[in-house]
Amino acid sequence: MSDAAPSPSPPTGEKPEEPQAQSEHLNIKVTDNNNEVFFKIKRTTQLKKLMDAFCERQGKDIRSCRFLFDGTRVNPTDNPESLDMTDGDTLEVHQEQIGGSC
Repeated sequence: MSDAAPSPSPPTGEKPEEPQAQSEHLNIKVTDNNNEVFFKIKRTTQLKKLMDAFCERQGKDIRSCRFLFDGTRVNPTDNPESLDMTDGDTLEVHQEQIGGSC
């Protein structure tokens, strides 16, 4: 009978660990208005990996793409933690435009 009392304790101890495991990874949507790609990455992973993977999948040159989060340019060395991203956030991809004057 004394074994029955400790048994409920581990499941309650496991429940707080599950949100930590879920919060370690984020699902990030990357869109260029034509395509949407979802990535699951760790909070501490540099976004360069995600940016490279998106460009490779879409056949784009990374040098011609600009990634924005909430209207702010994302650097390859940024990570979701430094940008305070949450699960389900979106990165926008825009084609770099040079010039513009007549």
